[in-house]
Amino acid sequence: MQNKYSAHYWPNIKLATPVVLAQAGQMLVNVADTVMVGQVGTIPLAAASLANSIFINVMVLGMGISFALTPLVGKAFGAKNKEDCAYWFQQGLYANAIIGVLLSLLAGAIVLIMPYMGQETAVVEEAIPYYILLVLSILPLQLFNNYKQFAEGLSNTKVAMIITIGGNVLNIALNYVFIYGHFGAPALGVVGAGIGTLVSRILMAVTFMIVSRQISLFNNYRGIHLSKFSMSAFRRIWKLGLPIGLQSVIEVFAFSLGSIMMGWINAVSMAAHQIVLSMASLTYMMSSGLGSATTIKVSIFRGKKEYPSIKDSAFASLHLVVLFMTIMGILFVSLRYFLPSLFVDELDVIETAAGLMLVAGLFQIFDGIQVVALGILRGLEDVVMPVIGAGIAYWVISLPIGYLTAFTFDAGPVGIWIGYLAGLSSAGVFLLWRFRSLYKKRYGK
Repeated sequence: MQNKYSAHYWPNIKLATPVVLAQAGQMLVNVADTVMVGQVGTIPLAAASLANSIFINVMVLGMGISFALTPLVGKAFGAKNKEDCAYWFQQGLYANAIIGVLLSLLAGAIVLIMPYMGQETAVVEEAIPYYILLVLSILPLQLFNNYKQFAEGLSNTKVAMIITIGGNVLNIALNYVFIYGHFGAPALGVVGAGIGTLVSRILMAVTFMIVSRQISLFNNYRGIHLSKFSMSAFRRIWKLGLPIGLQSVIEVFAFSLGSIMMGWINAVSMAAHQIVLSMASLTYMMSSGLGSATTIKVSIFRGKKEYPSIKDSAFASLHLVVLFMTIMGILFVSLRYFLPSLFVDELDVIETAAGLMLVAGLFQIFDGIQVVALGILRGLEDVVMPVIGAGIAYWVISLPIGYLTAFTFDAGPVGIWIGYLAGLSSAGVFLLWRFRSLYKKRYGK
């Protein structure tokens, strides 16, 4: 029993590590944004929190749709079908370009309603120009994701890691220049962070396009003829990717509404929320890297028709994520005052953040389980039930409990995070049950 899982621990870790590093690098940019903008003041930090809490919903929808490429390419790769691999890459480019434009228009329209979200006027005024810069980065991000998901479907996660980390380093450097006004540049505050994000995402997409013409990873697919746009392929990507994106949006939007509710309390609560959310998002994205690796493994085993390996690889990833998130939960609780102090000096913000860190520490394990279980189900191309489960977990359980605890029972900021705890716990239990029942139905024991 032990050996069959042990055979998958290292391969899963090896495949996940570049994804984890890339995911962690991206989240560290968000943390760096928070730290660097936080040094400017509480209002700019609250503005960044508001803009990011809205933009993340549009971004994860686009990312979710692009994730459809990984199981499609992975299954073809497992079956050693080069023509199908190239076909899905080309159709993915068409689809992600179209979706990138549509999402940019949708996200841009949200600017019109930002002044009516119940936030402080000063916060909204600083948030809007920063948000517009984020919207402009959607199309290059979608194109980058197409290359990234294709490479990961081929079981190569290193190329995207290198490009992502390079983009992250550039982003932080540009933040330093434009937020504070170094090397002759104007001090733009939170807008400077937006410029850094936009420029780095454009260069990441361009770099992947150039690199794809040079490295051996793409050699087997260059000689295959370019396929024309196919509506049936677009529908397949849309049918698989949209539920993935919607599931992500449902979860992220629940957290975004929590950010908005924090703004109803005061700017201190909003700033504390942004700090703790940055750290919780970091551990989530690292676990998400393992979930992405599991999607790759499951889809490849499906292509090879090695069905017992699907279950063994899946549970190996679950073991790993429980271990990692347990350690993270302990660190969150034991360092709940120290970690927020790295972001800000205001004692009231640190005190509020420490209370939120306790709750965040408690839900780490459930957060890890649900994100890896999602990765397993995506590899199985089971994407509808997770949307239903997420809707119940976050909209029927998490948000009502968070609102009632925070405002009806006067628990304040901690109450909103208790709602998060309830939602993530419910999602983790449901998704794990879904995988076990689906595997038994399709493949027996």
